[in-house]
Amino acid sequence: MPFVVPDACSLPTADRPPRLAEFDALLTTAVRAVESLTPTHARLRLAGPPDLETAVRDLTAREASCCSFFTFTVSPAHDGSPLTLDVRVPPGHADVLRSLVGRAAAAAPGPAR
Repeated sequence: MPFVVPDACSLPTADRPPRLAEFDALLTTAVRAVESLTPTHARLRLAGPPDLETAVRDLTAREASCCSFFTFTVSPAHDGSPLTLDVRVPPGHADVLRSLVGRAAAAAPGPAR
């Protein structure tokens, strides 16, 4: 699935494929469930190795620094529950979130909600 790259992204064009590959690696290895809560808010449930939270925080911080319209909130796993990644965008970037959710849903083991 193609990813929508908005004009507001300040990541140099040459650096975009490696960043997308990082997200794809995360999505294909860690996503357990995807929820589209609203057109501007999605929730991903992630599970993986002990350093997953650190890796997610690092990747999302780097992404928010070049695409400042993203708001990422990482909630740690506890009591056997998966790590939660909430992703929010302003209404003008709902297409970018929809694109991310589509990629995540394709990687998740169950249906997106």
